[in-house]
Order: sequence, then structure tokens, then C-alpha cells
Amino acid sequence: MTTKYVLDESRIPTSWVNLMADLPGEPLPPLNPGTGQPAGPEDLTPIFPMGLIEQEVSTESEVEIPDEVREIYKLWRPTPLIRAHRLERELDTPAHIYYKYEGVSPAGSHKPNSAVAQAYYNKEAGIRKLVTETGAGQWGSALSLACRMFGLECEVFMVGVSYDQKPYRRAMIETWGGSVHRSPTDLTDAGRSQASHPTGSLGIAISEAVEVAAKSDDTNYALGSVLNHVCLHQTVIGQESIAAMEMAGEYPDVVVGCVGGGSNFAGLIYPFVRANLRQGKTTRFLGAEPAACPTLTRGTYAYDFGDTVGMTPLMPMYTLGHDFVPAPLHAGGLRYHGDAPSLCALVKEGIVEATAVAQTAAFEAAVRFASCEGIIPGPEPAHAIKATIDEALAAKEAGEERVILLGLSGHGHFDMAAYAAYHAGELEDLEFSEAEMQDALDRLPEAPSIA
Repeated sequence: MTTKYVLDESRIPTSWVNLMADLPGEPLPPLNPGTGQPAGPEDLTPIFPMGLIEQEVSTESEVEIPDEVREIYKLWRPTPLIRAHRLERELDTPAHIYYKYEGVSPAGSHKPNSAVAQAYYNKEAGIRKLVTETGAGQWGSALSLACRMFGLECEVFMVGVSYDQKPYRRAMIETWGGSVHRSPTDLTDAGRSQASHPTGSLGIAISEAVEVAAKSDDTNYALGSVLNHVCLHQTVIGQESIAAMEMAGEYPDVVVGCVGGGSNFAGLIYPFVRANLRQGKTTRFLGAEPAACPTLTRGTYAYDFGDTVGMTPLMPMYTLGHDFVPAPLHAGGLRYHGDAPSLCALVKEGIVEATAVAQTAAFEAAVRFASCEGIIPGPEPAHAIKATIDEALAAKEAGEERVILLGLSGHGHFDMAAYAAYHAGELEDLEFSEAEMQDALDRLPEAPSIA
């Protein structure tokens, strides 16, 4: 009875899958925040290298992975696909549960898949320094690692509540040579304008990082999710999953992952979505998001800024409003007001489903998973674990031998304060404020209606 399916290094994908070529209908363009007209490459050159801009707008079905990037990927890729035999027995379900575990990377999550690629293209463009935001610290630590590998400086604006909750993520960033600030700061105009929101948000931290990058010719901005090129880089996850499931002799009926900005979920599902669209496969796709920040399940489909202050292009996405500040849940990587436009388009078309999970239910599922499988999940994938357990129990109720693939995007070794709060009965289900969301939606920028 095989538990682990591990591909040889030669099976690391040689190209990234670009789903933009397969999206139904004509993709809606990002808009210039000043003119309201479709944004072109020239709107992105102040903060991104041309190599990444070309990927952002590409409609080629595949993009070749540079050899230098693949060589670094070998430090942790291919990641294992694991059959959750013990969890299946615990649930007494006929479902076959597999999980693709990205926690084996040096940074402990899926984030280096894109961080390494972004550092490479910036180095090739002659950039000296990258600046970014981070929620739970996963992206900041991954980019700090990648910058160290390519000899770049790294500056990170970390969401205030996560900066306080996760001191060891900060230490990781610093160990790899990066500098880290608690956002909002008094170092930027954007940060000073948001001093009334001391817990911070990803939108605020993005504004700060973009401001710093835009003011310096030798400094670029690096984004850890949402944009097309980030989702593109993460598709190594889904491609390896398809190959490893072939080793197992199965194919998923449903693929489940957590959703914040959408990159890890997109990276997992996009190769499978392509198989649905091109080969007639019928896999379901289920994104699990926090009930305290329910973008896909409660948000409005509209053009909105990717950041709080309004410095980024307007993107077509499900949004809670760019200046909506989510409650300070422990899954800091899921506290984002919007989602990847490509993923939102799939939700809009009914190709991808979404569900909202309460914080305590997510941790209850994570502890149950850890007791069976041994791995302590990050708070973010804990939401997907809850949704996976629900799918497995639904299969039991229906008497179906359903095949479920879970994206386990990272471990929770630096999130033990959250687990301690859960065990002490101090973890709360933070409320989502409809009134505050509606207030934020009332301030959406003027843009063409897309609902």
C-alpha cells in the first residue's frame, strides 16, 4: 500500500502552464488607474522587469522555465504527493484522499516557486533590490531566500498583525538577509495615511512596497500572488500532481485548495482546468477562503485596485473593496480584499466553486489532520483541509469512492501561537462586517461595469 509518490528530478516541469490561452471569452484587461484605459506594458515598467511583463500579458499556452530556475527548484522539487490513508480511516470514508505537500521547500510553503523566478528575471534586468509586502510572512521569507540566491537586496513590509503574531517569520526573512518593517509604517506616504489601521492589511502593505519601488530606478516590486505571472509560476504544482497521480493510477474527481490572492490554488488547479477545457475531463475545483474575509463567496465582481491607496492598475476581480480591512485572523496569507483576476473569471463562469470556512473549524480540521498524518498545517491550508474533510464525508454519505486532491500549501511550524490559542479555547470566529464591506464597496473607483 503506497503512501508517497515522488517524481524524479528529471520530471520537474520544463515549462509553466499559461491558462490565459484557455480562459472562456475575451479576458478583461487591467486598467490604468489614472486614465481608466487598458493598461499596457509601459504602465508596469516602473516596477516590473520586461521578462515578467511579457509573461503577464502572454497568451502563449506554455512559457519555458529558465535552466537557472529549474536548478534551484531541485532543492525541493518535485514535492511529494501523499495518500492520506490514516485520515481516510479516521473519517471512515470510501474517498481516496491525496495531498500535494509544498511545505518541503526551504521557506516551508509554495511561495519560492514564484520568488525564485521573479528574482531571476529581475537579476537579468540589472535590478539591485526587490521590495514587497507579506501577510503571514510566507512570501516575504520566500523572496528573501530568492534574493539571497541571486545576490539582490530585499525589503519587506509585513502586515502589522502578522508581524506581531509571527516573530519567527520575521527572523527567517532576516536570516536570509532581508529587512522587514511592520506595516503600516511611517516610512511611506501610503503607510502614514493608514495609521488609523494599526493591524494593517495586505492592501496597505502593497501600497507601501509599490511606493518604494516606484521611487527608485534600481529597485523593483515583487508580488506574491494575484497577477498572471505569479499564478503561472505556481503551475509546477499542478503539473507534478498530474504526473504523480498517474503513478498512483488515479485522477481527481475534486481538487481543493485555500484561496487568499489565489496563486497556490491557481498553481494547483490550472493544469487540471486545462484538461477539463481541452480534453473533456470533469474534475470539480473548490477554493476554501476564510469566513472573515470571504472574497469569492461574498464579494462583488468589479474593477478595483489591488492595493489600499490606489496605486496599482484596476483589476477585474471579486472584491470586498480595496480599503476594506479584514479582521486579524491567524491565516494572514488569506487576508486580501481581492483575488487573481484569472481565478475570478473561472469562478464567474462556474468552472471553479468557492466555500467560506470559519477560523475555529479550520483549526479543528488542522488538528484532526495532524493527529492522523503527522504534518501540522499552516492556518491557510487548514481551511482547505476542512473543505476536504467535508468532501470526504459527503462521499461517505453518498456511498461514492470519490478521489480528492488537496493542496497542502505549507506547514504551520511558525504558527504555533495560533495553535496554542486554539488549544486554550481562546481562538475566536472573527466576524465579517457586511456594513464595513458595503462602505468600502461604495468607494469602488469609477470603471466600466463588468458584473
